[in-house]
Amino acid sequence: MAPSDTTTGHPPEPAPDRPGPAELSGGPAAAGPADPAELAGRLRAVIQHLLPVLRGHSTHRELTPSRTAALATLDAHGPLRVSELAARMNIALSTASRMVDLLDDRGWIARRTDPVDQRASLISLNDAGRALLRAVRRETTGLLAERIGRLHPDRQHLLHAALPALEELVDDAG
Repeated sequence: MAPSDTTTGHPPEPAPDRPGPAELSGGPAAAGPADPAELAGRLRAVIQHLLPVLRGHSTHRELTPSRTAALATLDAHGPLRVSELAARMNIALSTASRMVDLLDDRGWIARRTDPVDQRASLISLNDAGRALLRAVRRETTGLLAERIGRLHPDRQHLLHAALPALEELVDDAG
């Protein structure tokens, strides 16, 4: 990628063979602070295009996005009851129950009786599930690091500066 434009000091535009943020969102790129709705649309579009890129390079084909989300939720918040997993994932209880059965069949989780309510079960990652999640995270982090490494240093700096705001969006959601 070419260095910064010496007259403006701005980083270069994305290469013509790759869509930039404006093309992904269908609107012009803003020069300054943008309307929250515009930022939301652009961020949604970037995430929508980036996630399949990360998933497409995974060697773990049996691990779908919803299975990954369930394992990540259990990793972050487990052990959980199925109803708590459903609430945290914002899915129906019946869907969470089927997901838990599938994760159990794959050998990625452990079930144990809830000591507070003997009729309920607590679901947690087992060693195999933890190892799988770590492997997937290593893969996607490596791929993302490679792509970030190809960005112009000015773009890398902008991405680094945006991380606290993005992390705050996640914190507000949970």
